[in-house]
Amino acid sequence: MMALLYGVVSGVLLTAVVLIIVFILRLFGILRHGSEYKPGQKGSVSVLVVAGSGGHTSEVIRLLGSLSQSYNPRHYVIADTDKMSEEKIRTFEAERKKSDSTSQFTVHWIPRSREVRQSWSSSVLSSLNALMSSVPLVFRLQPDMVLCNGPGTCVPLCAAGLLLGVLGLKRVLIVYVESICRVETLSLSGKIVYYLSDYFFVQWAPLKDKYPKSIYLGRLV
Repeated sequence: MMALLYGVVSGVLLTAVVLIIVFILRLFGILRHGSEYKPGQKGSVSVLVVAGSGGHTSEVIRLLGSLSQSYNPRHYVIADTDKMSEEKIRTFEAERKKSDSTSQFTVHWIPRSREVRQSWSSSVLSSLNALMSSVPLVFRLQPDMVLCNGPGTCVPLCAAGLLLGVLGLKRVLIVYVESICRVETLSLSGKIVYYLSDYFFVQWAPLKDKYPKSIYLGRLV
């Protein structure tokens, strides 16, 4: 009986180790060759846009204003405690609709991963809660690209997008544009997504010097 139990446990552990190795290898391959993936070569690009309070929504809307009409539809995701971003989004989309009748967008909400000045211990639980909501949402929307510029909500959404590729379901391009207010140091979200993103843009030269993977093109918003 003990031998049988030992064999079952050993088999489970071996399977778990193999799955972890496969996961790491696939993740490494996605991150290493991410820039080779170019969505929209044969049509429109479905974009998941992460909005956020404190000016993040205004910045990401200015970014969207410079993108072509091929970035359609746009799926906006907002933290459920953000009371201002939806109005800005709907105003922007109403103006865009006037010049592009095919323009489409949706708005979605997930739990905020971390509030301002929230303790680190409690933010772990809230981040996991946000991730649990992000995964089914991203898997349902199946975006070609995740576009974000700093709100904490973007971290679980980027992780969910990366998971789609890891599982071999769909390759999702992760594009991060650091907020214009970050001159010498990255935001906490930026420090995390720096290692997950395919393209990581900064808007100040000192950040390019500190983070060689980043792309500096001057001010973008």
